[in-house]
Amino acid sequence: MSQVFRVERTKNFTVMSNHHFKNKKLSLKAKGLLSLMLSLPDDWNYNMKGLASLSRDGIDSVRSAIKELEHHGYVERHRIRYCDGCYGDTEYIVREVPSGKGNE
Repeated sequence: MSQVFRVERTKNFTVMSNHHFKNKKLSLKAKGLLSLMLSLPDDWNYNMKGLASLSRDGIDSVRSAIKELEHHGYVERHRIRYCDGCYGDTEYIVREVPSGKGNE
C-alpha cells in the first residue's frame, strides 16, 4: 500500500529552484540550510549566530553546512576589507544554482 502526502499551501511560502533538492551530493542538512537561507529577505544579515538562532542546530552545525554549500558552489563568502586594510564583516552570496567555482 502506498502513502499519500498532501501539502496545504498558505500565503506565507517561498518559491525557489529545485536544483539543490535534486543534488544527491548535498546532505539533507545542507539542503535544509540553503532552503532556509533562500527563504530569508534580501537584507537579512547572514551570520553563523543568526542562522543558528533559526533552528535548534548549533553554530558548528551551521558552519559545516555552509562549508558544504561553499564546496558545491551554492554559497560564496568574501571578507570585506576596509580602506585601512583591516578586515570587517563577511559578505555571503547565496545562489539557487551553483556557480562554476564549486566542485559540482
